[in-house]
Amino acid sequence: MSSVAKVIRREWLDWPFFEPRHHAIGDALDRFVQSGALDKIDHSDIDGACRRLVRAMGEAGLLDCAVAAPDGDATTIDSRSICLSRESLAYADGLADFAFAMQGLGSGAIALGGAAELRKAVLPKVRSGEWLAAFALSEKEAGSDVAAMSCTARADGNDYVIDGEKTWISNGGIADVYTLFARTGEAPGARGISAFVVFPDDPGFGIAERIDVIAPHPLATLRFTNCRIPASRRLGTPGSGFKLAMQTLDIFRASVAAAALGFARRALEEALSHARSRHMFGATLGDLQLTQAALGDMATDTDAAALLTYRAAWRRDVRKLPTTREAAMAKLTATETAQRVIDRAVQMFGGRGVRKGEIVESLYREIRALRIYEGATEVQKLIVARDLLKPR
Repeated sequence: MSSVAKVIRREWLDWPFFEPRHHAIGDALDRFVQSGALDKIDHSDIDGACRRLVRAMGEAGLLDCAVAAPDGDATTIDSRSICLSRESLAYADGLADFAFAMQGLGSGAIALGGAAELRKAVLPKVRSGEWLAAFALSEKEAGSDVAAMSCTARADGNDYVIDGEKTWISNGGIADVYTLFARTGEAPGARGISAFVVFPDDPGFGIAERIDVIAPHPLATLRFTNCRIPASRRLGTPGSGFKLAMQTLDIFRASVAAAALGFARRALEEALSHARSRHMFGATLGDLQLTQAALGDMATDTDAAALLTYRAAWRRDVRKLPTTREAAMAKLTATETAQRVIDRAVQMFGGRGVRKGEIVESLYREIRALRIYEGATEVQKLIVARDLLKPR
């Protein structure tokens, strides 16, 4: 129902945040979208679609910038490349963005803290798209307050025994490898959490519930009942799990903002196309000053959010500086901006805007979760304020 091309126009690549290699990544993303790979995938089968999307992106080499090589280090992952990829994929297909992001997020802690043998066993398969990865951190009573988690991993000889549940786990039920965070009790709060690699065929691992959401994505509640795994699958040292989780999220947090930008830019292009072609009152919708004012706001707000997003990524990649505050600013601004931009696009479309199958209707459902996951907007505001209040 849309006449807008799925290939994003990257007029912002001439900003000083980027290097020639980012243009090459953009070209690779364009070739992937233009190849029709996304059009061949049946999105009515969400689980199957994710598997085929990841496989296609792996074959195209797109996952290389998100998943570290077995002998590499996730801290060297280029945030600008991830942001560029997520913005482009979100513009074309929200599920493709989701599938891409989870490969990096689900494998980041393995690259950061996994033993050499574990990295060699897991990372090539995630990087090639053969395996789907998942990041199992959240619990029913431990979402924004990660340190409140109750899932436990008890040392028992050369093994760990895991008990408890995790929920809202992306790729839950279909992932081939899970990075799990559980309480091991070395210290109270965040200092008593460790990270582990769990496989779906481990005894005692199960899926308690598959979760349906407004923008279909594979989500599940995981249940562990006397789930025994070898201690060799612990990532890092005992009690370092929270640190690994935060390191992983810091690498990818700005990319959530980038995904929101992709949704916002697609909504803006859909709105522009509609405003040019929709005739009313002897003119086009775009001839009306109220429409022009709305489009002006949409474009300006989107570019402002993009500047914050790529500043955060550039600061991490080039300046090698902490980006806690900058990434939080980018995430809260881009996701809230995208919500407003998409809502305005739906309004311009009138009745068509809420018709199932319209791009803007799909974007309206896609954007809502981004204001919540990986730190809700309210949490991002607290992060910014607390950083500002630190003694300098």
